[in-house]
Amino acid sequence: MPDKVLTYAGEDIVVQYNISRCIHAGECVHGLRKVFNPDAKPWINPDEASADAVAEVIHHCPSGALTYQRKDGGKEETAQSENVATITTNGPIYVRGDLRILSADDEETARLTRAALCRCGASSNKPFCDNSHIEDGFTEPGELSEGGRPPGEDDDTTGLLTIKAARNGSLIFTGPFRIVSASGDERRIIKTSLCRCGHSSKKPFCDRTHKTIGFEA
Repeated sequence: MPDKVLTYAGEDIVVQYNISRCIHAGECVHGLRKVFNPDAKPWINPDEASADAVAEVIHHCPSGALTYQRKDGGKEETAQSENVATITTNGPIYVRGDLRILSADDEETARLTRAALCRCGASSNKPFCDNSHIEDGFTEPGELSEGGRPPGEDDDTTGLLTIKAARNGSLIFTGPFRIVSASGDERRIIKTSLCRCGHSSKKPFCDRTHKTIGFEA
């Protein structure tokens, strides 16, 4: 699905809204409703709050559907200091950090700081989540099976994290990152393959079930 980005320009900040990446997590509406009001037209009015306040709320958007550019000389968004992948209950993988998304042909398709990645196998916007897990009835507690090791105090989880959507296969994470379960269990990993077909018996890790079920993506 091609990106469809709408722009809402304020006096001090410009907000971009990528419709195809939005999964309606609601962080923006709950965080600053006077700016992000789904009952208003336009639904985003950046001048209803300070540029700093708008930027802070956008940082909480887990899918990366909301981004911004400062017009007042304020600090632009940069990747957080460490790469973290959080497995949600019955839902996507939320990833934050210095992210490079690759196609199956190793072409860079996006450089991001925040993303929600499909793990139910049903999204029409793979590798990104589009909330198909809800309609598809995907249920999975979001816990970690075997893989990686507990993070240590001196572990470096900074730097570039490359995520490749393998053809008809898994999401291949290459680079240091911390993976966190829905209940808070943590592991530190350098390279791994995470399931995106929705059927692995080792979720969130891949067990190559995608081959036996004929997963296509």
